[in-house]
Amino acid sequence: MLTDIEIAQAAKMKNISEIAAGLGFTNEEIEPYGHYKAKITEEAISRIKGNKDGKLILVTAVNPTPAGEGKTTVSIGLGEAMEKIGKNAIVALREPSLGPVFGIKGGAAGGGYSQVVPMEDINLHFTGDMHAITSANNLMCAMLDNSIQQGNELNIDPRQVLVKRCLDMNDRALRNIINSLGGKLNGVPREDHFIITVASEVMAILCLAEDVFDLKRRLGNILVAYTYDGEPVYCRDIKANGAMTVLLKDAIKPNLVQTLENTPAIMHGGPFANIAHGCNSIRATKTALKLADYTITEAGFGSDLGAEKFLDIKCRFAGLKPDCIVLVSTVRSMKYNGGMAKEDLKYTQDFDALAKGSQNLVKHIENLKKYGVPVVVAINNFNEDTDEETAFVEKLCKEHGAEFAVTKCFKDGGEGGKELAHKVVEACEKESNFRYIYDIDAPVYEKIETIAKEIYGADGVDYTKEAKQAIDGFIKLGADKMPVCIAKTQYSLSDNPKLLGRPENFRITITSASLSNGAGFLVCLAGNVMTMPGLSKSPSAYRIDIDENGNTVGLF
Repeated sequence: MLTDIEIAQAAKMKNISEIAAGLGFTNEEIEPYGHYKAKITEEAISRIKGNKDGKLILVTAVNPTPAGEGKTTVSIGLGEAMEKIGKNAIVALREPSLGPVFGIKGGAAGGGYSQVVPMEDINLHFTGDMHAITSANNLMCAMLDNSIQQGNELNIDPRQVLVKRCLDMNDRALRNIINSLGGKLNGVPREDHFIITVASEVMAILCLAEDVFDLKRRLGNILVAYTYDGEPVYCRDIKANGAMTVLLKDAIKPNLVQTLENTPAIMHGGPFANIAHGCNSIRATKTALKLADYTITEAGFGSDLGAEKFLDIKCRFAGLKPDCIVLVSTVRSMKYNGGMAKEDLKYTQDFDALAKGSQNLVKHIENLKKYGVPVVVAINNFNEDTDEETAFVEKLCKEHGAEFAVTKCFKDGGEGGKELAHKVVEACEKESNFRYIYDIDAPVYEKIETIAKEIYGADGVDYTKEAKQAIDGFIKLGADKMPVCIAKTQYSLSDNPKLLGRPENFRITITSASLSNGAGFLVCLAGNVMTMPGLSKSPSAYRIDIDENGNTVGLF
């Protein structure tokens, strides 16, 4: 089989104006970035606001394993499969970050014959959104340090600066730095830190803003520092939010591309799901809902992270109500969760490991059913999967009230997702009694406890002294009325990445907390979550190159 990039480079793409016309847009209602990608204009979004919403399908997954689950591949393949069975569908996805692209994961535009294209553009600079977010965030940081340097009229305590500079790249050397060295003219020296762009609050805000004016308001609400007297300082106080909004005025417009089979796709925003809410922008999802009968969107990592935050944060802010949830898993991920070594997954049939590891899938099914939405399990098929293993998983899913379908989108594109498409259409016709897992007016500690017990399966929550002190301070600033965004490892339902399967008899520990005041949620950190990743010993960047014909190679 060809590599992902070879498949993408051989794709027969339609001009983006043709894709836009199929959605009812005129040439004046899109802003092309070359022949195959475009921004959707404010005028177009405004014109379609009166259209009836289509059905909303959320695609999520079990806890990720080294074997890979293929959530984005299934999302794209499902959109293509909907078209194959005669349904009008659109895909709404997140934008890739350069960090994973050049790090371990590689590209994030699907895989095999289930991709969004132009794959190279999407995985690299795309329409410049990531660069704009990086620039806006770093402008805020520069203006804050300048405020301290130019007389410190706001009485900012340099030891209590909260916002961090960012870069859309994995670079461990920038995690902890000292800035402003070299004398008085270079500023007030202090400890500083870099985070990856997709972990920034500016990214989260872009994805939650309703329009450019809401964007400006939210940016102004970012808590940037405290004064020597312990009073909060906001982004609007350092007069940065106006200029930041100007930098983001194009980035806030959703991006239009297509799949390998020319199904329309909107890709916009991409906050990490183990730090922020892990979903594409509200604007992208709402726009997609106005353009097609079925909108397929995804949330990052497993359902304990991305889906929980999609349902409890994004849906709450945007007034969205999903009609169906697709839960992606694989036979080999279940065997891995059951204790089988990665190198044995392909060729070893072990029903003890499968049965034990399948309890991870069961817990995710139970979690999602608590939201009152029909659940369909999609088993992403691999050649080594046996009929007996697949039959075991199908029986298990049905015993726990979830529909089941095998998908072969990676190998067969939309054709390989037709079984799933039929099951999703049937599920969308069922009654969806969507509800949140916690009441927004519940006390903060009760919200945290509810997520830990109901979603993770924990016995309870412990707090470090520093975390409790921080949360109590944020409650005084209004965080008691906000959703809670728990940042933890994606590899386990618990806060310990080594506890695979369905852990029991454990508690989680909140080690620190921060207030994403502009985004509108309280972030509680459980365990050690890296906000600035580093490159591995053999990063993907080693294999990405230009060949003698000027073609990109090694991007996967």
